[in-house]
Amino acid sequence: MSNYKYIEAIEKNLGLFGMLLGIALTLGGLAEIVPLFYQAHTVKAAEGVKPYAPLELAGRDIYVSEGCYGCHSQQIRRLRAEVQRYGPFSRAGESVYDRPFQWGSKRTGPDLSRIGGKYSDAWHRQHLLYPRSLVPDSNMPAYKWLDTTAIDPLDIQARMKVLRILGDPYSDAEIDGALDVLQNKTELDALIAYLQGLGHAYPFKVETLKGGSHE
Repeated sequence: MSNYKYIEAIEKNLGLFGMLLGIALTLGGLAEIVPLFYQAHTVKAAEGVKPYAPLELAGRDIYVSEGCYGCHSQQIRRLRAEVQRYGPFSRAGESVYDRPFQWGSKRTGPDLSRIGGKYSDAWHRQHLLYPRSLVPDSNMPAYKWLDTTAIDPLDIQARMKVLRILGDPYSDAEIDGALDVLQNKTELDALIAYLQGLGHAYPFKVETLKGGSHE
């Protein structure tokens, strides 16, 4: 009976009840969140996944700055319908070199996880400049200014140096060579290079939810 007295006392004292509730939520939250932080640092790059090449890195920055993630996800879920439509489901090891990751959740347009190599460079160029010439029902805006805006090689080289500090295994030769690779390249060239690299460097097989495989 004494236990019920304590419970009754806590329930009638809102201040004490709120304090104990806060402690319980804090402990529970830490138990859930702390392991996730540890796990994030233990995820390794999947086989075949490498840091972005200079032109792809520039394209990724453009993809982010133009808000492409607002309409396109890069996360294929472990659902049969998604795997059949978009390809093998996404793995954490594919996004090791993404800061921040581009998984997203909104799909006004299709998921882009496996878009690399699906269409030619010429197709992407036409689609980005004149979307409705290839997809009449598309509501994607045209990005004509990307074709006339040059890439700043020194900026991308500086980004690669910072990313190496954060853990991306860029070599001195790759960083030094970025200046030559990016000469006379436009933002449109960079965005196309980024799209063409998505999912293309990770050729693997995964089991579907009910057995079998999907390449």
